[in-house]
Amino acid sequence: MGPEIAELARTAGTTVVALMAGQAWESARDGVVALWQRFQPARAEAVGGELEATRDDLLLARRSGDTDTEAELTAEWQARVRRLLLAQPEVADELRRILAELSPELPERRPSVEIRLNAEASGSGRVYQAGRDQHITER
Repeated sequence: MGPEIAELARTAGTTVVALMAGQAWESARDGVVALWQRFQPARAEAVGGELEATRDDLLLARRSGDTDTEAELTAEWQARVRRLLLAQPEVADELRRILAELSPELPERRPSVEIRLNAEASGSGRVYQAGRDQHITER
């Protein structure tokens, strides 16, 4: 497998999973199912069910803050797309077209921001700082 095909599979798997939690989910699902329908029709219905199950897993993982599961789901779809591309390299052009249609729907990547926190407490004072979510339970 060439590096171009490997990169296409990585991009496709990442894009599909990224779109699962957004408004473009139906377009992404329909595009992927149509791809399988065209090139491996016997698997198309199963792929649709697998996409739905993956979406359910992803939404649950995001609600619980489980980033490991999201990474696993992404890797899983990258592998599925890679296997399809290996079995039928002619899928690549159609897949690129679908990805180009879906690209504007991808959530914007927020740039990383450096946060610097400084605090000073004296006596019996307390300081609570966080760069993001913070949950404090005092007893």
